[in-house]
Amino acid sequence: MIRNILRALLALAYLAAGILHVFVPAPFLGITPAWVPFAPFVIMATGLCEIAGAIGLYVPRLRWWAGAMLAAYAVCVYPANVKHAVDYIAHGTGGLSLWYHIPRLAFQPVIVWWALFAGRVIDWPFANRETRA
Repeated sequence: MIRNILRALLALAYLAAGILHVFVPAPFLGITPAWVPFAPFVIMATGLCEIAGAIGLYVPRLRWWAGAMLAAYAVCVYPANVKHAVDYIAHGTGGLSLWYHIPRLAFQPVIVWWALFAGRVIDWPFANRETRA
């Protein structure tokens, strides 16, 4: 039950983010580090990956791969999240305060775990509870 709820929430979040990346890329382009080549293409591709991952969480044959890839994705986009926070601190740009950036950066490892758990890549910390039920 816990896994199903967390899977639904994660899929909705990634689906929404993916749609925004595809249809409203400007904010994401603004936080993309300068060293990322072909940034508009990368933003479009990341949005499509988020959408595919969200759908994959609901296809049993793809669930494990979707969880693993969404976790890897969360690790890969961390530099953009750091840049977004640094830009805000240095220049006041980005439109979001430290009340957003600090929890967002701290929460990233939880998102990685969440994707792995939702995709049934890992069972921790609920393995004992789910096997007894």
